[in-house]
Amino acid sequence: MNNFISGAHTIGVSHCPSFSLRLYNFTGVWGKQDPSLESEYAANLKIKKCKSINDNTTIVEMDPGSSSKFDLSYFQLVLKRKGLFQSDAALTTSATTKSFINQLVQGSPKQFYAEFGVAMEKMGKIEVKTGSTGEIRKHCAAVNS
Repeated sequence: MNNFISGAHTIGVSHCPSFSLRLYNFTGVWGKQDPSLESEYAANLKIKKCKSINDNTTIVEMDPGSSSKFDLSYFQLVLKRKGLFQSDAALTTSATTKSFINQLVQGSPKQFYAEFGVAMEKMGKIEVKTGSTGEIRKHCAAVNS
């Protein structure tokens, strides 16, 4: 298991449709919020960022306050239940993964940088499916229909 790749969420932004269901329609129930999302953070997102489920233009930092810096703050936010995506929250559902993140946050940033590099190299060796065996997805989380 290599959770270092998730650390890429320390850089960059996302549009509201990538996570707004967590705020407004979790599990298909209108008005239900994802209980794994810290409530004040969710309220802030609703009030100041994604003011409706139909917002397709607002951009939100994946790692607020540090979205242009490659650091460990993303993992610190995940431990505080302030990960923007459901995949971020999933990192804390396993005791093993949560322990890994705790150790990472308390450890040396240099270790994270080195391990992240190794993980990216491995990911770069994944052979891309092309032609009739693959597809370029319009939305990365779903197969094209």
